[in-house]
Amino acid sequence: MDRLGDIFTEPDPIDPDTLANLGPLRRLAGIWEGRSGSDTSPKADGPEHREFVERAEFQPIDPQANGPQLLYGLRYHIHINAPGEASTFHDQIGYWLWEPATGLIMQTLAIPRGQVALACGHVENDGKRIVVAAKRGQTDYGICSSTFLEQAFRTDSYRLQIDFDDDGTWSYSEDTIMMVHGQSEPFVHHDSSRMAKVGEPDLNPWLKIANGGK
Repeated sequence: MDRLGDIFTEPDPIDPDTLANLGPLRRLAGIWEGRSGSDTSPKADGPEHREFVERAEFQPIDPQANGPQLLYGLRYHIHINAPGEASTFHDQIGYWLWEPATGLIMQTLAIPRGQVALACGHVENDGKRIVVAAKRGQTDYGICSSTFLEQAFRTDSYRLQIDFDDDGTWSYSEDTIMMVHGQSEPFVHHDSSRMAKVGEPDLNPWLKIANGGK
């Protein structure tokens, strides 16, 4: 029996208004800043704890159809610095995607150290908490790293939790479980911060054109 059925026919019609169809991701849309970030990372002498500041931008993309699967999403960029330092502490790009029909949420991420991941979770349309996760070795929702990272700082799992607050802010807690070369026990690389909105999102390109380019 063919469980998938028709894998080619796209939904018709498709609502071009991404912001109106983002479900729980709607609260992420916009430009955000965090001033109280905390990072715990592995170093030769043991865990290092550092504070950081960050800026994150989440902009709506046009609806995406994988045949009958319809996704609405945000393109994002996160840039992090340590206080008082000009050099980049962390940089990350990717997409947040929402499937209204099933409540599936996906996060794609890429960092300029030779690592990418695709994490997933399920959330109600009005959910105030998002949790996504990925594991090394999976072929559907997994983690892929360069040879050096696989050998020196192997990432076995990734988990991100976002909590939306009634005052419009949101906070996150991120854990990556790593095996560091020369160490016998897994290391929990932890990051957390609270984000406040400093700018509103744009319209997605399709809707902007439909509205006369405004």
